[in-house]
Amino acid sequence: MNDLLRPCLALFGLLTLLTGVAYPALITVVAQVAFSHQANGSVIEIDGKAMGSDLIGQFFDEPGYFWGRPSATGPVGYNSAASTGSNLGPTNPALHDAIRTRVESIRAAHPGQSDSVPVDLVTASGSGLDPHISPAAAEYQVARVAKARGLSEEAVRKVVSEHTEGRTLGILGEPRVNVLKLNLALKAGVK
Repeated sequence: MNDLLRPCLALFGLLTLLTGVAYPALITVVAQVAFSHQANGSVIEIDGKAMGSDLIGQFFDEPGYFWGRPSATGPVGYNSAASTGSNLGPTNPALHDAIRTRVESIRAAHPGQSDSVPVDLVTASGSGLDPHISPAAAEYQVARVAKARGLSEEAVRKVVSEHTEGRTLGILGEPRVNVLKLNLALKAGVK
């Protein structure tokens, strides 16, 4: 029995060092060197102050800012510790009621808007943390934001256009607008 125990413990120790210490250390070094911004949370800083992450949505409800997707992360929206979808299926009456309430709220905030409310303004993403909206959702909000900021709609559209990201690698996903980056650009001032 002792003949087997010693090699087993030695192998256990070796594998622990390789997979529990050396490999994670190597991956951490590679990530910090090659992908430092992403490895450190993709934090957006302005004048040394963290404003948020470009990977996690934030709550905006003031008329002068663009609003993101609803968050399904519980009582506190965009809580990355509680990342989850609503888990309400398409035939669930609670989902229909929530969407109806959100549509009414969006329409009330945009009284001159007669277009259909973009779906991403009234439904949460699978994670409940999506920082992006579609260009259509941004366009839907242009008049409200421009009026609240005392800007022309064309000036606000230009900022939206400048912050619209294309498909990843030209083929993956859909065009999107990062709400935090867009709102930070508006806060910095439109020229």
